[in-house]
Parts: sequence; structure tokens; C-alpha cells
Amino acid sequence: MLEFNNVSKSFWTGQSRKVILDRATFRVELGNSLGILAANGTGKTTIINMMAGLEKPDEGEIRKSCRISFPLGFMGGVVPKHTGNENARFIARLYGLDPDYIEAFCRWLTGIGEYFDMPVGTYSQGMKSRFTFALLLALEFDIYLIDEGMPSTALP
Repeated sequence: MLEFNNVSKSFWTGQSRKVILDRATFRVELGNSLGILAANGTGKTTIINMMAGLEKPDEGEIRKSCRISFPLGFMGGVVPKHTGNENARFIARLYGLDPDYIEAFCRWLTGIGEYFDMPVGTYSQGMKSRFTFALLLALEFDIYLIDEGMPSTALP
């Protein structure tokens, strides 16, 4: 379960205060989906980052009783100078998972062949998206966070 309880978030733009959330309260139970539809620049990414724990609310409380993914496309923890293989194995160890399984799964799902053994920093944007998507699925979260929809380059 993921719950926002009286959560507020705003930013100072230099000229005015932009309110993202004003005492928002909602709950997402496992097995349910939540979609946030709003115009660009209204704070959807900020809300997703708050769900992931990457951003803190100004007020209120965010409670989590499940494993929540990093947002799809977020490359935090991935070291560009290391190969996809090295990164997959490192991330597996961070999450206490079998590095052999995570490497094999990511290698299979990305479908990037020999590039998997090259530095991630040399990947095209499409290959990086595929790699991040593979990591996201390999880590088996209870709730998956996807910002701006699934990239068309995510699947082989």
C-alpha cells in the first residue's frame, strides 16, 4: 500500500509559488492502478518522485508498506563508465538478489547483444531506455512507477 496523508508540495519559481499538491490524501492498494493526467509542468513527475522517495513533501506524510520502484527512465545507481553487465550485477547486489539471474534477465530483455558488455555511457538513448526497463522488471517491485508513459524504445 502507498498512502499520501495531507501531503503538500510547492516550489518557488522566482516570481511566485507553484503549488503541486495542497493537502492531498489518497491510497493505492496493491493490485490497483493509478494514473495521473494533467498538463505539462503541473507536477506529475514531482508526485512520482515523491512516491519513489526521491523527493520529500513540504508537509504531510507518505506511507509505504510495499516495494516501490524507481521511476522508469531514472538511471540513479547506474554508473555510465561500467558495462550493462557490471551495472546489472551491482544493482542486483544492492537489492540482495542473485547477480547471475539479474544479469541474464537484463541481457535477454534488452536484446542489445554485444553492447551489453560495453559501458552504458556509450549506449544510444534507446539502449539506455531498454536497460533501465529491464532493471525495473528484473527487480520485482510491488508498485511500478512509469512517468510519461512507456518509451517506445523500451522493448526489443
